[in-house]
Amino acid sequence: MSAAMAVDGDDAMEPTLQSVLDQKTLRWIFVGGKGGVGKTTTSCSLAIQLAKHRKSVLLISTDPAHNLSDAFNQKFGKDARLVEGFTNLSAMEIDPNGSIQDLLAAGGEGVDDAMNQMNQLGGMGSMMQDLAFSIPGVDEAMSFAEVLKQVKSLDYEVIIFDTAPTGHTLRFLQFPTVMEKALSKLSQLSTQFGPMLNSLIGARGGLPGGQQLDDIIAKMESLRETIAEVNGQFKDADKTTFVCVCIAEFLSLYETERMIQELSNYEIDTHSIVVNQLLFPSKTNPCEQCNARRKMQKKYLEQISELYEDFNVVKMPLLVEEVRGKEKLEKFSEMLVTPYIPPE
Repeated sequence: MSAAMAVDGDDAMEPTLQSVLDQKTLRWIFVGGKGGVGKTTTSCSLAIQLAKHRKSVLLISTDPAHNLSDAFNQKFGKDARLVEGFTNLSAMEIDPNGSIQDLLAAGGEGVDDAMNQMNQLGGMGSMMQDLAFSIPGVDEAMSFAEVLKQVKSLDYEVIIFDTAPTGHTLRFLQFPTVMEKALSKLSQLSTQFGPMLNSLIGARGGLPGGQQLDDIIAKMESLRETIAEVNGQFKDADKTTFVCVCIAEFLSLYETERMIQELSNYEIDTHSIVVNQLLFPSKTNPCEQCNARRKMQKKYLEQISELYEDFNVVKMPLLVEEVRGKEKLEKFSEMLVTPYIPPE
């Protein structure tokens, strides 16, 4: 049973991602789910479709496995580069393991140097650093720092995240709040201990480039404000949505439900589910395994229809070959907007 059949009349939800393409206010799109369900194929295909409707699209992988390069048969790195064959679709792969200094460097020149200088001071400087960055999750925030650099450039109309498996994704979505708290605490500590630190820094010959501590604090506050703005956008359904990807099996469906509940707690919109790797054997197919698996998948598809009748549920077939390279991805992407019709 399809999502369109789950509700009646005009309230039926289309079994496609067309609504995502039509929502011109969207700035951030996350694609996530359990490992091995086809997140990267889905995010690349969605990016290809979005490139037809938007001036500029950026696809970012925050998954340590970095499958974008394999999907497009093109090497990507930490800097955005155009996907071959496109004029308005770029991609990049971010290392999710980074230091907090890298995050602060995204806030402006000199912050990184100042933090190093504080660290060298020992005593009060180290204490400030330790206190400010004792909040769990801060040291994993390199991904968010790289995103901020892209945001500041304002070069992209929409940004799509090919995320890591569920747990990492949910932590990533917490980062804006975590960083707001950390930088707010650092700003508070800097204000409290500023005079003492100024004396220590003066005794050591000052900060690099003749900067003042107040300037560094101002840059940190500016970074905090930028993060707060992005955090607000993440919680705005007009600007952000999350596309869940799964397969029609118990563990994947369980993980999807858990993720949707968490996203609701974070106030992040989600109204689309892509179900990958579906079998559509013909009625005369003699393959017992195929028919048995299809029977199992139909059971979970019915559950999905009942649970998510107000979602766009997109059903994608299991293909006989890997979806790699521009042409195959483009072909796959068409099924995100035109429902797949299985052969008789």
